[in-house]
Amino acid sequence: MTTIGLRRFREPPSGNGPPVTLCELCAVPAGEEHGHVVNVETRGLLCACRACHLLFTRDTSGRARYRSVPRRYLHAPRFLLGTADWDEMQIPVRTAFFFRNSALDQTVAFYPSPAGATESLLPLETWERVLAANPAMADVQPDVEALLVDRRPDGGFACHLVPIDTCYELVGLVRLHWKGFDGGQEARAAIEGFFADLRGRSRTVPPVDSADAALAPVLGGDGRG
Repeated sequence: MTTIGLRRFREPPSGNGPPVTLCELCAVPAGEEHGHVVNVETRGLLCACRACHLLFTRDTSGRARYRSVPRRYLHAPRFLLGTADWDEMQIPVRTAFFFRNSALDQTVAFYPSPAGATESLLPLETWERVLAANPAMADVQPDVEALLVDRRPDGGFACHLVPIDTCYELVGLVRLHWKGFDGGQEARAAIEGFFADLRGRSRTVPPVDSADAALAPVLGGDGRG
């Protein structure tokens, strides 16, 4: 998913003040804190003025070409996911995001890298098992919302339900700050700051109860979340 509007996520400021962003649907000034609209057919993410964003907020037919990206933020600090399942999803880094692609009619997985958003082959049965164990985070709107999963230093996992453009903001931060083989201190600080800000604007989802925790053995590995 690429767009001219996402340059602000991956390029440093020009030093000449904030650029004027135009709505990519009607060409009027969109404002600095504007929303985004997804082109479902091309996977393009477009900057949108308030009027255009509101226009595509509701998809009553299920076949609309454009869908507005909502502003919902949820945080599950203890996400039930096993380390073996993480490895099975072939994700070599600490963070990945998952969203339902309605054009493909399946969930896809990407992780941020110095080259941009990199797709990982997703074993659908594994992901369905993970969602079944975390029902509070399973209500993700196709195309416009994602589950952003972060592996914590203690080996457990946290999960954020976020607007899809938030994931590409993280991708842009990684591309902008990554240095050398391991990213460097600047990249690590930018990523930690990103997640700290995300936690600050998210509603926390209660931890899974004992009945859900009983599913941990079927989630590969130790099932810590």
